[in-house]
Amino acid sequence: MRRRALIALLGGAASLRPFAARAQKGDKMRRIGILATAPAHPIDSFRDRLRELGWSEGHNIEFAYRCDEGDDTHYPVLASELITLQPNVILTWGTPAAFAAKQATSTLPIVMGSVGTLDTGVVRNLAHPGGNITGFSSQNVEISGKHIGLLKDLLPGITRVAVLSNATNPAAIVGAGTQKRPPRLPG
Repeated sequence: MRRRALIALLGGAASLRPFAARAQKGDKMRRIGILATAPAHPIDSFRDRLRELGWSEGHNIEFAYRCDEGDDTHYPVLASELITLQPNVILTWGTPAAFAAKQATSTLPIVMGSVGTLDTGVVRNLAHPGGNITGFSSQNVEISGKHIGLLKDLLPGITRVAVLSNATNPAAIVGAGTQKRPPRLPG
């Protein structure tokens, strides 16, 4: 996850480089709306990198946080609150946050981070997400079998694996009920 966070940070920072020169000239205040479960390390890293590029919080940029405190049902209200603040961009963290932002606006740019599988329907695909939303996915269902295979290599005697997830998160329910019994471990 650290490597992906770093890649996202560098990509986001690189795309803001043209704005850094304008930011140093005292351009108008910019607002970034952040919709997440709680402040996350990658978001803090993003803020730090913006500071390095000349974006000074309180001077030419401000952040509006809306956090659901662990209750995904709050996202639609929180997303609406962010929209009323008229941010220049909304940064989401997690699939439920991305869905709520997408449903709240079709005009403000949304950058999603750490979204589950693309099968959730947040975007068509990462290469051509369409609409006003872009970002990256943190999961790839197609390689989940490889993850289990790696676990089996590390623990050869393992015969069962349990996965805990949030049943209200759209990323957790993709493909639910498609199998009558759990898949067998490789080997």
